[in-house]
Amino acid sequence: MKVLVVGGGGREHAICWKLSQSPRVTELLCAPGNGGIAQVARCIPDVKATDLDGVLKLCRDEKVDFVVVAPDDPLALGMVDMLTREGIPAFGPTQSAARMESSKIFSKNLMKKYGIPTAAYETFDDAQAALDYVATAKTPIVIKADGLALGKGVIIAKTNAEAADAVRSMMLEGAFKQSGKRVVIEEFMSGRECTVLCFCDEHAIVPMPSSQDHKRALDNDEGLNTGGMGAVAPTPFYDKATAKRVYDEILKPTLDAMNAEGLNFRGVLYAGLMLTSDGPKVVEYNARFGDPETQAVLPLLKTDLMDIFEAVSKGELEKVNIEWRDDASAACVVLASGGYPVKYQSGYEITGIDAAEKTGAKVFHAGTKQDGDKLLTAGGRVLGVTALADTLPDALKAAYAAAEKISFKDMHMRHDIGANALRKD
Repeated sequence: MKVLVVGGGGREHAICWKLSQSPRVTELLCAPGNGGIAQVARCIPDVKATDLDGVLKLCRDEKVDFVVVAPDDPLALGMVDMLTREGIPAFGPTQSAARMESSKIFSKNLMKKYGIPTAAYETFDDAQAALDYVATAKTPIVIKADGLALGKGVIIAKTNAEAADAVRSMMLEGAFKQSGKRVVIEEFMSGRECTVLCFCDEHAIVPMPSSQDHKRALDNDEGLNTGGMGAVAPTPFYDKATAKRVYDEILKPTLDAMNAEGLNFRGVLYAGLMLTSDGPKVVEYNARFGDPETQAVLPLLKTDLMDIFEAVSKGELEKVNIEWRDDASAACVVLASGGYPVKYQSGYEITGIDAAEKTGAKVFHAGTKQDGDKLLTAGGRVLGVTALADTLPDALKAAYAAAEKISFKDMHMRHDIGANALRKD
């Protein structure tokens, strides 16, 4: 089976790495790919993830049997719809189903309509009305850009002045371009945060092991929001009782709500959760694998990933028995360019990856490119170093030990990945 994975980040490297282990995948392509993905797949750097026509031409030229559309942008643009129309099987939700992520207003209204627990909220498409609202709102308060913003379109404002600045930045100054023209303003929720990725079709929603992302750029959850600085899986505080409650109160009702709206969601549904004193609530949905959660979760998967992808694309998820390792924990530490997520420089040589992997860790490439025999930085998040061990503390220790062997100019990482998950409270 010739398979194409669309995308070129750490998440896509983890997907390609897992697919490369499937005996059913005889040839693996990735567009555009990156320097690490090139070790397990043939990369097509000239075809960008958002180039619908280019992906279709590639599929035809290469006689591709199956496509995995991994990032949010091509899903929102309707890549799966296009491939399906052309008779090319694909994994990922349709454009209308991907609105679960591409419009926070859509997903919040869906939750409200079907009684799925989430933060109280208001939506705005008029900047002055939003400014009037935040002037007297209780703080802290959360301002979210409606559309896609690379995981950075969420501001937690501690004061009314900060909230006003966030509204102006999004709605008047175009910080997130069209994505910020409409905003969701919602109450601040407190509690333990975690992610549950789910394989999903119209008949079944199957949770993966819980994970926890670390969004802020700096230790102690300080600094700006990023695409994610590290992840652990499974999260120790997400016990069986919590998992059952989340399934009964959030996941199954979400599947039912999507079906009631005629969405027929096939792909990965990401449920970002806050475990509040009032019970679990949805922070947000995404319509794809999370990054870097994928780099922590997929190494725990025992079942052939290709079997799952194909079953989901056919609406036959119920027929697959999905198994996970229950004897291991995973930790992923992201190595980023200095200055990320704002201004950073690229093009620096990376050394030490071989030494890191000799420790038993797996290094997933996010923003790298091959330049002759050198590997260079080519993005904000450069690498994700994942280690597995019997316990989470040991997995974290192993991931950091491997990460310390890697070097590039201005390399930055958080040193407290997993600390929140291990906190006893």
